[in-house]
Amino acid sequence: MQDARSDLSYDLALLRAPGVGGATFHHLLERFGSARAVFERRAAERSGLGLSAATLAYLKQPDWDAVQQDLAWLKQPGHHALSLNDARYPSLLRETAGAPPVLFVHGDAELLTHAQFAIVGSRNPTPQGAQNAEEFARYLAACGLVITSGLALGIDAAAHRGALKAGGCTVAVVGTGLDRVYPARHKALAHEIAAHGALVSEFPLGTPALPDNFPRRNRIISGLACGTLVVEAAAQSGSLITARLAAEQGREVFAIPGSIHNPLARGCHKLIRDGAKLVETAQDILEELGAELNGALAGHTMMRAAAAGPDGQGALTGEALKILECLSFDPTSTDILIERSGLTPETVSSMLLVLELHGYVAPLAGGLYSRVTKGN
Repeated sequence: MQDARSDLSYDLALLRAPGVGGATFHHLLERFGSARAVFERRAAERSGLGLSAATLAYLKQPDWDAVQQDLAWLKQPGHHALSLNDARYPSLLRETAGAPPVLFVHGDAELLTHAQFAIVGSRNPTPQGAQNAEEFARYLAACGLVITSGLALGIDAAAHRGALKAGGCTVAVVGTGLDRVYPARHKALAHEIAAHGALVSEFPLGTPALPDNFPRRNRIISGLACGTLVVEAAAQSGSLITARLAAEQGREVFAIPGSIHNPLARGCHKLIRDGAKLVETAQDILEELGAELNGALAGHTMMRAAAAGPDGQGALTGEALKILECLSFDPTSTDILIERSGLTPETVSSMLLVLELHGYVAPLAGGLYSRVTKGN
């Protein structure tokens, strides 16, 4: 069939060859010019390239049945496969060493060309860490950045949900084929991301959640993004791999500091000692990335500012505005804010974090807060 022999079909066939990872795939493309040529050249031309016997045997008899399954999946709405020469293939990722030869996408493939920011961290965060991840993601997504993470438990999920709550977009890079969801409890979240963003994988359909897949996934998370924020991470954390890869790819690395008594702060403190940018508010990130974004968010930010009004408070929720009205420029305790606002302690705590991230509130010693003049 003609479809089974399209250029993309040969890319998919080579992707499934045993022993052909990203580096070998790229080497073969450099040697022969295209995946199609790899299969069409004489067997003698493929010998002497260091390929295994299993790989050479596969190149003689590709698994076209599996490729047909891939093509059938691609006929479904919102399913895409982006090869390196596809205009929708994200340019930042294409620049990285060992860029995935093919990206499978479920959702909005065009979203991958937009400015992205990665948020990663512990699978077992503290409640405050999860809240920080969600609020940072919400703020940055509201400013126009696409929030990218790995669909894992903990910080990843909080980042995805924060972006969705802001009405923004989010990308989840996964370590399986896109015909399955891992972890299974994130099935509903994955469907929501596909509807309002994109699920992305370099792995063909049917690929299970193998341990080696996730470090490979991490290089895509960092490679897609202009910067990476680590919210909470233990001293030996997979999130530190993502941060290291981001640094190697020439991207900015950010970390939120924490208590010296919190083991999940140690990874972040190590990153800061090694040169990561210490951040306390989401605005710190936008200011650091301003030049690199090259105006990509300017139009979005201007529209939001116009909608928010001269003091920018229109961007806040009703509960956050209520807390702001209850605050003075003098130190104020949360107990007083609970009494003045009539809101629950949990809501007051959450809204104070939102206001702090937006630059309206400053935390003080003794658990007190004060209102600040934005811009001062």
